[in-house]
Amino acid sequence: MSAVDYTVIVIYLAGMLALGWWGMRRTTSTSDFLVAGRRLGPAMYSGTMAAIVLGGASTIGGVGLGYQYGLSGAWMVLTIGLGLLALSVFFSARIARLKVYTVSQMLDLRYGGSSGLISGIVMWAYTLMLAVTSTIAYATIFDVIFGLDRMIAIVLGGAIVICYSTLGGMWSITLTDMVQFVVKTVGVLLLLLPIAVVKAGGFGAMRDELPDAYFSPMGIGAQTVFTYVLIYSFGMLIGQDIWQRVFTARDDRVARSGGTAAGTYCLVYAVAGAVIGTAAKVLYPELGSPDDAFATIVQDALPVGVKGLVLAAALSAVMSTSSGALIACATVANNDIWARLRGRTLRTGDGPHDEVAGNRLFILIMGIAVVGISIVLNDVVEALTVAYNVLVGGLLMPILGGLLWKRGTGAGALASVGVGGVTVIGLMAWKGILANEPIYGGLLASLAAYVVVSLATKPTDAAVLDVWRRRLAGDETVPADEPTATPAATTGA
Repeated sequence: MSAVDYTVIVIYLAGMLALGWWGMRRTTSTSDFLVAGRRLGPAMYSGTMAAIVLGGASTIGGVGLGYQYGLSGAWMVLTIGLGLLALSVFFSARIARLKVYTVSQMLDLRYGGSSGLISGIVMWAYTLMLAVTSTIAYATIFDVIFGLDRMIAIVLGGAIVICYSTLGGMWSITLTDMVQFVVKTVGVLLLLLPIAVVKAGGFGAMRDELPDAYFSPMGIGAQTVFTYVLIYSFGMLIGQDIWQRVFTARDDRVARSGGTAAGTYCLVYAVAGAVIGTAAKVLYPELGSPDDAFATIVQDALPVGVKGLVLAAALSAVMSTSSGALIACATVANNDIWARLRGRTLRTGDGPHDEVAGNRLFILIMGIAVVGISIVLNDVVEALTVAYNVLVGGLLMPILGGLLWKRGTGAGALASVGVGGVTVIGLMAWKGILANEPIYGGLLASLAAYVVVSLATKPTDAAVLDVWRRRLAGDETVPADEPTATPAATTGA
Protein backbone atom coordinates (compact mmCIF):
# COMPACT_ATOMS: atom_id res chain seq x y z
CA MET A 1 0.00 0.00 0.00
CA SER A 2 1.10 3.55 -0.75
CA ALA A 3 1.26 6.58 1.49
CA VAL A 4 -1.91 7.86 -0.22
CA ASP A 5 -3.83 4.72 0.79
CA TYR A 6 -2.67 5.01 4.40
CA THR A 7 -3.61 8.70 4.44
CA VAL A 8 -7.14 7.93 3.24
CA ILE A 9 -7.63 5.33 5.99
CA VAL A 10 -6.18 7.51 8.76
CA ILE A 11 -8.39 10.45 7.72
CA TYR A 12 -11.38 8.15 7.80
CA LEU A 13 -10.59 6.89 11.33
CA ALA A 14 -9.96 10.44 12.59
CA GLY A 15 -13.28 11.48 11.11
CA MET A 16 -15.07 8.77 13.08
CA LEU A 17 -13.68 10.14 16.33
CA ALA A 18 -14.59 13.71 15.34
CA LEU A 19 -18.17 12.69 14.62
CA GLY A 20 -18.29 10.96 17.99
CA TRP A 21 -17.39 14.23 19.67
CA TRP A 22 -19.96 16.12 17.62
CA GLY A 23 -22.63 13.58 18.51
CA MET A 24 -21.90 14.05 22.22
CA ARG A 25 -22.84 17.74 21.92
CA ARG A 26 -26.31 16.74 20.65
CA THR A 27 -26.99 14.24 23.44
CA THR A 28 -28.94 15.66 26.39
CA SER A 29 -31.46 12.91 27.24
CA THR A 30 -31.85 9.16 27.41
CA SER A 31 -33.85 9.31 24.18
CA ASP A 32 -31.00 11.17 22.44
CA PHE A 33 -28.41 8.71 23.69
CA LEU A 34 -30.25 5.44 23.00
CA VAL A 35 -32.43 6.22 19.95
CA ALA A 36 -31.10 9.54 18.51
CA GLY A 37 -34.06 11.46 19.90
CA ARG A 38 -36.47 9.43 17.71
CA ARG A 39 -36.18 12.08 15.00
CA LEU A 40 -34.32 10.65 12.00
CA GLY A 41 -35.73 11.46 8.57
CA PRO A 42 -35.94 9.08 5.57
CA ALA A 43 -32.47 9.66 4.11
CA MET A 44 -30.51 9.33 7.34
CA TYR A 45 -32.70 6.51 8.64
CA SER A 46 -32.32 4.38 5.50
CA GLY A 47 -28.56 5.01 5.28
CA THR A 48 -27.88 4.10 8.88
CA MET A 49 -30.18 1.06 8.76
CA ALA A 50 -28.32 -0.25 5.72
CA ALA A 51 -25.01 0.37 7.49
CA ILE A 52 -25.94 -1.62 10.59
CA VAL A 53 -27.21 -4.71 8.76
CA LEU A 54 -24.38 -4.90 6.20
CA GLY A 55 -21.29 -5.74 8.21
CA GLY A 56 -18.16 -7.78 7.72
CA ALA A 57 -20.09 -10.98 7.03
CA SER A 58 -22.05 -9.24 4.29
CA THR A 59 -18.96 -7.65 2.72
CA ILE A 60 -15.98 -9.96 3.22
CA GLY A 61 -18.16 -13.05 3.74
CA GLY A 62 -20.47 -12.17 0.85
CA VAL A 63 -17.52 -11.89 -1.55
CA GLY A 64 -16.16 -15.17 -0.15
CA LEU A 65 -19.45 -16.96 -0.85
CA GLY A 66 -19.40 -15.56 -4.37
CA TYR A 67 -15.89 -16.93 -4.80
CA GLN A 68 -16.98 -20.37 -3.56
CA TYR A 69 -20.45 -20.70 -5.12
CA GLY A 70 -20.79 -17.98 -7.76
CA LEU A 71 -23.90 -15.82 -8.07
CA SER A 72 -25.87 -18.02 -5.65
CA GLY A 73 -23.44 -16.87 -2.97
CA ALA A 74 -25.61 -13.76 -2.79
CA TRP A 75 -28.30 -15.67 -0.88
CA MET A 76 -26.95 -14.97 2.61
CA VAL A 77 -27.09 -11.19 2.15
CA LEU A 78 -30.30 -11.48 0.11
CA THR A 79 -32.05 -13.11 3.07
CA ILE A 80 -30.83 -10.26 5.29
CA GLY A 81 -32.35 -7.78 2.85
CA LEU A 82 -35.59 -9.75 2.59
CA GLY A 83 -35.85 -9.88 6.38
CA LEU A 84 -35.35 -6.12 6.60
CA LEU A 85 -38.00 -5.58 3.91
CA ALA A 86 -40.46 -7.78 5.82
CA LEU A 87 -39.74 -5.93 9.07
CA SER A 88 -40.15 -2.54 7.39
CA VAL A 89 -43.32 -3.30 5.43
CA PHE A 90 -45.25 -5.35 7.99
CA PHE A 91 -43.99 -4.44 11.48
CA SER A 92 -41.79 -1.33 11.67
CA ALA A 93 -44.62 1.21 11.86
CA ARG A 94 -46.19 -0.53 14.85
CA ILE A 95 -42.81 -1.07 16.50
CA ALA A 96 -41.90 2.61 16.14
CA ARG A 97 -45.21 3.71 17.69
CA LEU A 98 -44.53 1.71 20.87
CA LYS A 99 -41.87 4.26 21.97
CA VAL A 100 -39.75 1.71 23.85
CA TYR A 101 -35.98 1.15 23.89
CA THR A 102 -35.62 -2.64 23.87
CA VAL A 103 -37.31 -5.81 22.62
CA SER A 104 -37.79 -6.95 26.23
CA GLN A 105 -39.66 -3.74 27.04
CA MET A 106 -41.97 -4.54 24.13
CA LEU A 107 -42.60 -7.99 25.64
CA ASP A 108 -43.27 -6.41 29.04
CA LEU A 109 -45.74 -3.99 27.49
CA ARG A 110 -47.56 -6.75 25.59
CA TYR A 111 -47.63 -9.47 28.25
CA GLY A 112 -47.66 -7.47 31.48
CA GLY A 113 -44.08 -8.05 32.57
CA SER A 114 -43.63 -11.80 32.88
CA SER A 115 -40.78 -12.69 30.52
CA GLY A 116 -38.58 -9.62 30.32
CA LEU A 117 -35.56 -10.78 32.32
CA ILE A 118 -35.01 -14.10 30.56
CA SER A 119 -35.60 -12.53 27.11
CA GLY A 120 -33.16 -9.78 28.07
CA ILE A 121 -30.46 -12.32 28.92
CA VAL A 122 -30.96 -14.11 25.58
CA MET A 123 -30.83 -10.82 23.66
CA TRP A 124 -27.77 -9.67 25.61
CA ALA A 125 -25.86 -12.86 24.72
CA TYR A 126 -26.75 -12.42 21.05
CA THR A 127 -25.68 -8.76 20.86
CA LEU A 128 -22.50 -9.47 22.84
CA MET A 129 -21.38 -12.19 20.43
CA LEU A 130 -22.34 -10.05 17.44
CA ALA A 131 -20.09 -7.29 18.79
CA VAL A 132 -17.27 -9.78 19.41
CA THR A 133 -17.35 -11.18 15.88
CA SER A 134 -17.36 -7.68 14.41
CA THR A 135 -14.42 -6.70 16.59
CA ILE A 136 -12.37 -9.67 15.43
CA ALA A 137 -13.30 -8.87 11.82
CA TYR A 138 -12.09 -5.28 11.84
CA ALA A 139 -9.01 -6.27 13.82
CA THR A 140 -8.20 -8.61 10.92
CA ILE A 141 -8.53 -5.68 8.51
CA PHE A 142 -6.25 -3.56 10.73
CA ASP A 143 -3.75 -6.39 10.61
CA VAL A 144 -3.87 -6.46 6.80
CA ILE A 145 -3.55 -2.68 6.52
CA PHE A 146 -0.92 -1.92 9.13
CA GLY A 147 0.65 -5.32 9.81
CA LEU A 148 -0.18 -5.08 13.51
CA ASP A 149 -0.09 -7.86 16.08
CA ARG A 150 -3.57 -9.33 16.52
CA MET A 151 -3.98 -8.14 20.11
CA ILE A 152 -2.85 -4.60 19.27
CA ALA A 153 -5.19 -4.54 16.27
CA ILE A 154 -8.15 -5.57 18.44
CA VAL A 155 -7.35 -2.99 21.11
CA LEU A 156 -6.83 -0.20 18.54
CA GLY A 157 -9.99 -0.91 16.56
CA GLY A 158 -12.01 -1.53 19.70
CA ALA A 159 -10.80 1.71 21.28
CA ILE A 160 -12.02 3.74 18.29
CA VAL A 161 -15.48 2.14 18.28
CA ILE A 162 -15.81 2.37 22.08
CA CYS A 163 -14.71 5.99 22.04
CA TYR A 164 -17.22 7.37 19.55
CA SER A 165 -20.03 5.10 20.83
CA THR A 166 -19.49 6.12 24.45
CA LEU A 167 -19.23 9.83 23.69
CA GLY A 168 -22.52 10.39 21.91
CA GLY A 169 -24.39 7.09 21.97
CA MET A 170 -26.83 6.62 19.10
CA TRP A 171 -26.30 10.15 17.78
CA SER A 172 -22.58 9.51 17.29
CA ILE A 173 -23.25 6.06 15.86
CA THR A 174 -25.87 7.50 13.49
CA LEU A 175 -23.51 10.17 12.18
CA THR A 176 -20.64 7.73 11.74
CA ASP A 177 -22.92 5.13 10.13
CA MET A 178 -24.12 7.68 7.58
CA VAL A 179 -20.53 8.36 6.56
CA GLN A 180 -19.83 4.63 6.56
CA PHE A 181 -22.83 4.07 4.28
CA VAL A 182 -21.51 6.60 1.75
CA VAL A 183 -17.96 5.20 1.89
CA LYS A 184 -19.28 1.65 1.50
CA THR A 185 -21.46 2.60 -1.46
CA VAL A 186 -18.64 4.38 -3.27
CA GLY A 187 -15.95 1.86 -2.37
CA VAL A 188 -17.78 -1.41 -3.01
CA LEU A 189 -20.58 -0.66 -5.47
CA LEU A 190 -19.16 2.16 -7.57
CA LEU A 191 -15.46 1.23 -7.60
CA LEU A 192 -14.66 -2.38 -6.66
CA LEU A 193 -17.60 -3.96 -8.52
CA PRO A 194 -16.95 -2.52 -12.01
CA ILE A 195 -13.17 -2.78 -11.68
CA ALA A 196 -13.38 -6.45 -10.64
CA VAL A 197 -15.66 -7.32 -13.58
CA VAL A 198 -13.40 -5.49 -16.07
CA LYS A 199 -10.26 -7.15 -14.65
CA ALA A 200 -11.93 -10.56 -15.07
CA GLY A 201 -12.62 -9.82 -18.74
CA GLY A 202 -16.32 -9.03 -18.46
CA PHE A 203 -19.30 -11.31 -17.87
CA GLY A 204 -18.75 -13.23 -21.09
CA ALA A 205 -15.22 -14.21 -20.12
CA MET A 206 -16.39 -15.12 -16.61
CA ARG A 207 -18.98 -17.53 -18.04
CA ASP A 208 -16.37 -19.08 -20.29
CA GLU A 209 -13.89 -19.60 -17.45
CA LEU A 210 -16.20 -20.98 -14.76
CA PRO A 211 -18.56 -23.98 -14.51
CA ASP A 212 -22.28 -23.42 -15.17
CA ALA A 213 -22.99 -24.00 -11.45
CA TYR A 214 -21.42 -20.61 -10.73
CA PHE A 215 -24.29 -18.95 -12.60
CA SER A 216 -27.13 -21.09 -11.23
CA PRO A 217 -29.44 -19.18 -8.83
CA MET A 218 -29.64 -22.19 -6.48
CA GLY A 219 -26.09 -23.47 -6.83
CA ILE A 220 -25.49 -23.01 -3.11
CA GLY A 221 -28.28 -25.52 -2.31
CA ALA A 222 -31.97 -25.14 -1.49
CA GLN A 223 -31.53 -26.34 2.11
CA THR A 224 -28.80 -23.76 2.71
CA VAL A 225 -31.07 -21.01 1.39
CA PHE A 226 -33.90 -22.20 3.64
CA THR A 227 -31.60 -22.16 6.67
CA TYR A 228 -30.42 -18.65 5.78
CA VAL A 229 -34.06 -17.54 5.73
CA LEU A 230 -34.74 -19.02 9.17
CA ILE A 231 -31.62 -17.55 10.75
CA TYR A 232 -31.04 -14.23 9.00
CA SER A 233 -34.46 -13.17 7.70
CA PHE A 234 -36.15 -14.00 10.99
CA GLY A 235 -33.16 -12.63 12.89
CA MET A 236 -33.79 -9.26 11.21
CA LEU A 237 -37.33 -9.31 12.58
CA ILE A 238 -36.37 -9.60 16.25
CA GLY A 239 -32.78 -8.45 16.84
CA GLN A 240 -32.27 -5.66 19.39
CA ASP A 241 -29.62 -4.03 17.18
CA ILE A 242 -32.19 -3.75 14.36
CA TRP A 243 -35.13 -2.72 16.52
CA GLN A 244 -33.07 0.00 18.18
CA ARG A 245 -32.61 1.56 14.73
CA VAL A 246 -36.36 1.34 14.08
CA PHE A 247 -36.86 3.33 17.29
CA THR A 248 -34.79 6.19 15.83
CA ALA A 249 -37.33 6.92 13.08
CA ARG A 250 -39.13 10.25 13.25
CA ASP A 251 -42.49 8.56 12.68
CA ASP A 252 -43.96 5.31 11.43
CA ARG A 253 -43.92 6.48 7.80
CA VAL A 254 -40.16 7.01 7.96
CA ALA A 255 -39.71 3.59 9.55
CA ARG A 256 -41.64 1.94 6.73
CA SER A 257 -40.30 3.86 3.71
CA GLY A 258 -36.73 4.25 4.97
CA GLY A 259 -36.50 0.60 5.97
CA THR A 260 -37.86 -0.48 2.59
CA ALA A 261 -35.18 1.59 0.86
CA ALA A 262 -32.49 0.05 3.09
CA GLY A 263 -33.77 -3.47 2.40
CA THR A 264 -33.70 -2.84 -1.34
CA TYR A 265 -30.14 -1.53 -1.04
CA CYS A 266 -29.21 -4.79 0.72
CA LEU A 267 -30.47 -6.80 -2.26
CA VAL A 268 -28.25 -4.77 -4.61
CA TYR A 269 -25.29 -5.14 -2.24
CA ALA A 270 -25.85 -8.91 -2.10
CA VAL A 271 -25.63 -9.31 -5.87
CA ALA A 272 -22.61 -6.99 -6.04
CA GLY A 273 -20.69 -9.06 -3.47
CA ALA A 274 -21.43 -12.31 -5.30
CA VAL A 275 -20.33 -10.83 -8.64
CA ILE A 276 -17.08 -9.52 -7.11
CA GLY A 277 -16.41 -12.96 -5.62
CA THR A 278 -17.12 -14.65 -8.96
CA ALA A 279 -14.70 -12.27 -10.70
CA ALA A 280 -12.10 -13.05 -8.01
CA LYS A 281 -12.50 -16.77 -8.78
CA VAL A 282 -11.54 -16.07 -12.40
CA LEU A 283 -8.56 -13.93 -11.40
CA TYR A 284 -7.28 -16.05 -8.48
CA PRO A 285 -8.62 -19.61 -8.86
CA GLU A 286 -6.37 -21.19 -6.21
CA LEU A 287 -6.84 -19.06 -3.08
CA GLY A 288 -6.37 -20.91 0.21
CA SER A 289 -9.67 -19.66 1.65
CA PRO A 290 -12.76 -18.08 0.03
CA ASP A 291 -12.65 -15.34 2.68
CA ASP A 292 -9.28 -14.22 1.26
CA ALA A 293 -10.98 -13.19 -1.99
CA PHE A 294 -11.94 -9.68 -0.85
CA ALA A 295 -8.53 -8.66 0.46
CA THR A 296 -6.73 -10.28 -2.50
CA ILE A 297 -8.70 -8.50 -5.18
CA VAL A 298 -8.45 -5.19 -3.33
CA GLN A 299 -4.68 -5.49 -2.96
CA ASP A 300 -3.97 -6.64 -6.52
CA ALA A 301 -6.63 -5.09 -8.74
CA LEU A 302 -7.16 -1.55 -7.45
CA PRO A 303 -5.06 1.54 -8.15
CA VAL A 304 -3.41 3.78 -5.55
CA GLY A 305 -5.91 5.79 -3.51
CA VAL A 306 -8.84 3.63 -4.57
CA LYS A 307 -7.32 0.74 -2.62
CA GLY A 308 -7.32 2.82 0.57
CA LEU A 309 -10.91 3.91 0.00
CA VAL A 310 -12.15 0.35 -0.53
CA LEU A 311 -10.34 -0.88 2.58
CA ALA A 312 -11.92 2.03 4.43
CA ALA A 313 -15.25 0.77 3.03
CA ALA A 314 -14.54 -2.66 4.52
CA LEU A 315 -13.74 -1.02 7.85
CA SER A 316 -16.99 0.96 7.50
CA ALA A 317 -19.01 -2.20 7.05
CA VAL A 318 -17.51 -3.92 10.07
CA MET A 319 -17.36 -0.93 12.42
CA SER A 320 -20.98 0.04 11.78
CA THR A 321 -22.13 -3.44 12.79
CA SER A 322 -19.79 -3.42 15.78
CA SER A 323 -20.97 -0.06 17.12
CA GLY A 324 -24.63 -0.96 16.58
CA ALA A 325 -24.19 -4.28 18.38
CA LEU A 326 -22.27 -2.57 21.20
CA ILE A 327 -24.94 0.02 21.99
CA ALA A 328 -27.64 -2.68 21.72
CA CYS A 329 -25.70 -4.90 24.13
CA ALA A 330 -25.22 -2.04 26.61
CA THR A 331 -28.87 -0.95 26.34
CA VAL A 332 -30.11 -4.46 27.11
CA ALA A 333 -27.57 -4.96 29.92
CA ASN A 334 -28.52 -1.71 31.63
CA ASN A 335 -32.26 -1.46 31.00
CA ASP A 336 -33.36 -5.10 30.79
CA ILE A 337 -31.01 -6.89 33.18
CA TRP A 338 -29.35 -4.53 35.65
CA ALA A 339 -32.48 -2.42 36.20
CA ARG A 340 -34.56 -5.50 36.91
CA LEU A 341 -32.01 -7.01 39.26
CA ARG A 342 -32.07 -3.74 41.19
CA GLY A 343 -35.88 -3.90 41.32
CA ARG A 344 -36.26 -0.66 39.37
CA THR A 345 -39.41 -0.10 37.30
CA LEU A 346 -38.55 0.42 33.64
CA ARG A 347 -39.80 3.54 31.89
CA THR A 348 -39.75 4.41 28.23
CA GLY A 349 -39.73 8.19 28.29
CA ASP A 350 -36.80 10.61 28.25
CA GLY A 351 -34.69 10.22 31.35
CA PRO A 352 -32.56 12.83 33.10
CA HIS A 353 -28.91 13.35 32.30
CA ASP A 354 -27.73 10.99 35.05
CA GLU A 355 -29.44 8.17 33.13
CA VAL A 356 -27.41 9.20 30.08
CA ALA A 357 -24.30 8.87 32.22
CA GLY A 358 -25.42 5.40 33.35
CA ASN A 359 -25.98 4.21 29.77
CA ARG A 360 -22.64 5.72 28.74
CA LEU A 361 -20.94 3.77 31.54
CA PHE A 362 -22.55 0.53 30.36
CA ILE A 363 -21.28 1.07 26.81
CA LEU A 364 -17.78 1.53 28.20
CA ILE A 365 -18.05 -1.61 30.36
CA MET A 366 -19.54 -3.73 27.57
CA GLY A 367 -16.96 -2.39 25.12
CA ILE A 368 -14.07 -3.42 27.38
CA ALA A 369 -15.68 -6.86 27.80
CA VAL A 370 -16.03 -7.25 24.03
CA VAL A 371 -12.37 -6.37 23.48
CA GLY A 372 -11.30 -8.83 26.18
CA ILE A 373 -13.40 -11.68 24.77
CA SER A 374 -12.17 -10.92 21.25
CA ILE A 375 -8.55 -11.24 22.38
CA VAL A 376 -9.22 -14.63 23.97
CA LEU A 377 -11.27 -16.14 21.14
CA ASN A 378 -9.72 -17.00 17.79
CA ASP A 379 -12.78 -18.33 15.96
CA VAL A 380 -16.24 -17.23 17.02
CA VAL A 381 -18.27 -18.52 14.08
CA GLU A 382 -19.71 -21.32 16.21
CA ALA A 383 -20.36 -18.96 19.12
CA LEU A 384 -22.24 -16.58 16.83
CA THR A 385 -24.24 -19.51 15.44
CA VAL A 386 -25.22 -20.44 18.99
CA ALA A 387 -26.33 -16.88 19.67
CA TYR A 388 -28.42 -16.65 16.46
CA ASN A 389 -30.00 -20.07 17.00
CA VAL A 390 -30.99 -19.31 20.60
CA LEU A 391 -32.22 -15.84 19.61
CA VAL A 392 -34.47 -17.05 16.79
CA GLY A 393 -35.43 -20.35 18.43
CA GLY A 394 -36.35 -18.69 21.71
CA LEU A 395 -37.65 -15.19 20.91
CA LEU A 396 -39.21 -15.27 17.44
CA MET A 397 -42.52 -16.85 18.47
CA PRO A 398 -43.28 -14.68 21.54
CA ILE A 399 -42.41 -11.50 19.61
CA LEU A 400 -44.36 -12.28 16.45
CA GLY A 401 -47.13 -13.87 18.50
CA GLY A 402 -47.41 -10.73 20.60
CA LEU A 403 -47.77 -8.62 17.47
CA LEU A 404 -50.17 -10.92 15.62
CA TRP A 405 -52.15 -13.04 18.15
CA LYS A 406 -54.09 -11.36 20.92
CA ARG A 407 -54.67 -14.67 22.79
CA GLY A 408 -50.93 -15.08 23.49
CA THR A 409 -50.12 -14.81 27.21
CA GLY A 410 -47.10 -14.02 29.35
CA ALA A 411 -46.91 -17.63 30.54
CA GLY A 412 -46.96 -18.76 26.91
CA ALA A 413 -44.19 -16.32 26.02
CA LEU A 414 -42.04 -17.45 28.94
CA ALA A 415 -42.57 -21.12 28.07
CA SER A 416 -41.76 -20.41 24.44
CA VAL A 417 -38.46 -18.71 25.30
CA GLY A 418 -37.43 -21.49 27.70
CA VAL A 419 -38.53 -24.51 25.63
CA GLY A 420 -37.23 -23.09 22.36
CA GLY A 421 -33.88 -22.13 23.85
CA VAL A 422 -33.37 -25.47 25.63
CA THR A 423 -34.36 -27.40 22.49
CA VAL A 424 -31.90 -25.45 20.36
CA ILE A 425 -29.06 -26.02 22.83
CA GLY A 426 -29.90 -29.72 23.20
CA LEU A 427 -29.99 -30.30 19.43
CA MET A 428 -26.72 -28.39 18.96
CA ALA A 429 -25.09 -30.67 21.54
CA TRP A 430 -26.51 -33.72 19.75
CA LYS A 431 -26.30 -32.84 16.06
CA GLY A 432 -23.51 -30.26 16.12
CA ILE A 433 -23.50 -26.47 16.37
CA LEU A 434 -23.50 -25.88 12.61
CA ALA A 435 -26.25 -28.44 11.85
CA ASN A 436 -29.65 -27.34 10.50
CA GLU A 437 -31.72 -29.42 12.94
CA PRO A 438 -31.27 -27.12 16.00
CA ILE A 439 -33.03 -24.14 14.43
CA TYR A 440 -35.76 -26.31 12.88
CA GLY A 441 -36.47 -28.14 16.13
CA GLY A 442 -36.15 -25.03 18.25
CA LEU A 443 -38.72 -23.09 16.23
CA LEU A 444 -41.24 -25.95 16.25
CA ALA A 445 -40.84 -26.51 20.01
CA SER A 446 -41.09 -22.78 20.70
CA LEU A 447 -44.27 -22.47 18.61
CA ALA A 448 -45.87 -25.48 20.28
CA ALA A 449 -45.06 -24.23 23.78
CA TYR A 450 -46.34 -20.74 23.00
CA VAL A 451 -49.68 -21.90 21.61
CA VAL A 452 -50.37 -24.69 24.11
CA VAL A 453 -49.45 -22.75 27.25
CA SER A 454 -51.22 -19.58 26.05
CA LEU A 455 -54.45 -21.49 25.46
CA ALA A 456 -54.11 -23.31 28.79
CA THR A 457 -53.61 -20.14 30.88
CA LYS A 458 -55.69 -17.11 31.71
CA PRO A 459 -55.79 -14.48 28.94
CA THR A 460 -53.65 -11.37 29.38
CA ASP A 461 -55.25 -8.78 31.65
CA ALA A 462 -57.61 -6.49 29.74
CA ALA A 463 -55.95 -3.35 31.16
CA VAL A 464 -52.54 -4.49 29.90
CA LEU A 465 -53.96 -5.23 26.44
CA ASP A 466 -55.72 -1.87 26.39
CA VAL A 467 -52.45 0.00 27.00
CA TRP A 468 -50.73 -2.23 24.42
CA ARG A 469 -53.36 -1.55 21.74
CA ARG A 470 -53.34 2.17 22.37
CA ARG A 471 -49.56 2.39 22.22
CA LEU A 472 -49.50 0.18 19.13
CA ALA A 473 -51.96 2.54 17.44
CA GLY A 474 -49.86 5.57 18.33
CA ASP A 475 -52.37 6.96 20.85
CA GLU A 476 -50.76 10.20 22.07
CA THR A 477 -52.88 10.17 25.26
CA VAL A 478 -50.87 7.23 26.62
CA PRO A 479 -47.86 8.73 28.49
CA ALA A 480 -44.53 7.78 26.93
CA ASP A 481 -43.02 7.29 30.38
CA GLU A 482 -45.73 4.89 31.56
CA PRO A 483 -44.14 1.86 33.22
CA THR A 484 -43.70 -1.06 30.86
CA ALA A 485 -43.35 -3.69 33.57
CA THR A 486 -45.11 -4.61 36.74
CA PRO A 487 -43.03 -4.43 39.95
CA ALA A 488 -42.89 -8.25 40.06
CA ALA A 489 -41.41 -8.38 36.59
CA THR A 490 -38.63 -5.95 37.45
CA THR A 491 -37.32 -8.32 40.07
CA GLY A 492 -37.40 -11.29 37.71
CA ALA A 493 -40.36 -12.92 39.49
